[in-house]
Amino acid sequence: MRTFLARLTGVLVISFALVSAAMADTSATQALAEKLKQYRSYQADFIQIVVDGTGNKVQESRGELKAKRPGLFYWKAETPFAQTIVADGEKVEVYDPDLEQVTIKPMDEQMTSTPALLLSGQVDHLEEAYSVSRPEGASMGEEFILEPKNPDSLFLSLRLRFRDGVLSEMRLRDSLDQVSILSFQDVKVNEPVSNEVFEMDYPDSVDVITSAQ
Repeated sequence: MRTFLARLTGVLVISFALVSAAMADTSATQALAEKLKQYRSYQADFIQIVVDGTGNKVQESRGELKAKRPGLFYWKAETPFAQTIVADGEKVEVYDPDLEQVTIKPMDEQMTSTPALLLSGQVDHLEEAYSVSRPEGASMGEEFILEPKNPDSLFLSLRLRFRDGVLSEMRLRDSLDQVSILSFQDVKVNEPVSNEVFEMDYPDSVDVITSAQ
């Protein structure tokens, strides 16, 4: 169970059933890109709930995230399993204190198109990675559905919800029909964030695993 949940969290940080009524169009892509480009930095506390295909809750976790352009990302989950993930634009470090282990991976093309990095990466070419649409009946410009164009993507679809122009929720569906819901609270947009936040700090005694992929 923990292995699956750790993988799902990784998809969210380093990464729905199709809505037939939603119509993908260039204007939706442009509208979303304009919203995200306004975020020079984004900070929030989060609650992450994972539910299975029958709607049963599998896991609930809490923590904080910080994102800063270009390419800087910090994620720290406190409960139920502590985990810290930091991206500095070139590599991603995942620290699991319970396992006394750090995994370091390069920021390859697949990672740069994962959901969390929408808050810290480049969005000028959003249409190259995703088909973007607005679900029918959603408030104007406040909800978007993204479907990856890469068939090897780590997720099937991603729904972004904005409230008063600020990103308030992400809903990600994976190939096992499980949904991870990220709700953001105490959001701070474009407030100063020191680059030191994106430097991983862990004990010298932990095992460090470096991956080429």
